[in-house]
Amino acid sequence: VQLQASGGGLVQAGGSLSLSCVASGSILSIDYMDWYRQAPGKERELVATFTSAESENYAGSVKGRFTISRDKAHNSVYLHMNSLKSEDTAVYYCHAGISVFSDRGPYYDEFWGQGTLVTVSS
Repeated sequence: VQLQASGGGLVQAGGSLSLSCVASGSILSIDYMDWYRQAPGKERELVATFTSAESENYAGSVKGRFTISRDKAHNSVYLHMNSLKSEDTAVYYCHAGISVFSDRGPYYDEFWGQGTLVTVSS
């Protein structure tokens, strides 16, 4: 199973950017997909996710500016980012809990995408 994230880049403060992540491989089912980020010199933090009730949940620092969405039919998750600030500069990672087919039977594991860099210039 692979998570492929895309959409990062350089944007001016106040601008917008959208990230995409698609899961591929021997997928039986996807339990959740969400977004994390890691700024230079800082720990990885959760940015946006869906709760068990399928409602959206955001880090306080991005609430009102970022929107997470999901396309279950295409094993994809998106992050729409508006009013970007310099402190949003980070590598953004998609993350998922997935049940996987295997020769030895199905198993469940969490997976990380390779990360996509978002740089916000002030």
